[in-house]
Amino acid sequence: MSGDRGDGTDLQSFAVRLRRMTAEFNRIAHEFANEHGLHTTDVQALIKIFDAPAPITPSRLRQELNLTSGAVTACLDRLERAGHIRRVRDAHDRRVVHLHYLDAAKELAGAFFRPLGRSTDNALRRFGPEELRTVAAFLDAMNEELDLLRDAPRSP
Repeated sequence: MSGDRGDGTDLQSFAVRLRRMTAEFNRIAHEFANEHGLHTTDVQALIKIFDAPAPITPSRLRQELNLTSGAVTACLDRLERAGHIRRVRDAHDRRVVHLHYLDAAKELAGAFFRPLGRSTDNALRRFGPEELRTVAAFLDAMNEELDLLRDAPRSP
């Protein structure tokens, strides 16, 4: 897939498409942050908290966002003050804190991102089930590779 095929399926063509899509997602996230008095890091934290299959801990959030403990604490303080999240101590181990995205904040985000959801749905409708399975497999593979890249030591 890395060779120049002339049909738009080469590495360079995919890189351009992925950068363009990422830049647009970032633009929308910045708009949300600006409209709600948040930092862009706060929005990234909200996304991680929302997407986590179970309530995430501040420590896990710190790892996911590659931030210092102090930066995560400041971020969580802002999000809690703004009414987006709640910190809940674990019932069995009071040292453990879980982060919960509040329902009212989810509704606020849902309203803001609804046009993006409609656009995504419009794009999905252009493809059949088998094509969508292929796209989903590609996105899963990209995320797996990005996870490996995140964990790999940097070499010059």
